[in-house]
Amino acid sequence: MFATPAYAQAAGAAGAGSAIASFVPLILIFVIMYFLMIRPQQKKLKEHKAMVSALRRGDQIVTQGGIVGKVTKVQEDGMVEVEIAEGVKVKVLKHTISQVLNRTEAAAA
Repeated sequence: MFATPAYAQAAGAAGAGSAIASFVPLILIFVIMYFLMIRPQQKKLKEHKAMVSALRRGDQIVTQGGIVGKVTKVQEDGMVEVEIAEGVKVKVLKHTISQVLNRTEAAAA
């Protein structure tokens, strides 16, 4: 009826192995979440940053608000001047540009 000290020690050692095994699903969930959610979002952010840095005068763009216009001036302070109609120019932030529709070709040197 009484447990011997050797039997009690053996039961404690089995619990340590199962503690490590209980972390395996948690680690597996994190790895899956990284490859399905975090990594694609970082890749998309990197592509958007490259697109915004490659903006030039004459590019036709779409803003996040749905305004379609033509870039008339790219400023260094993170702003872009966009012509949305003939004679109507607005300034928008570079990071609010969601898509470049028509890209102008670089001038030959």
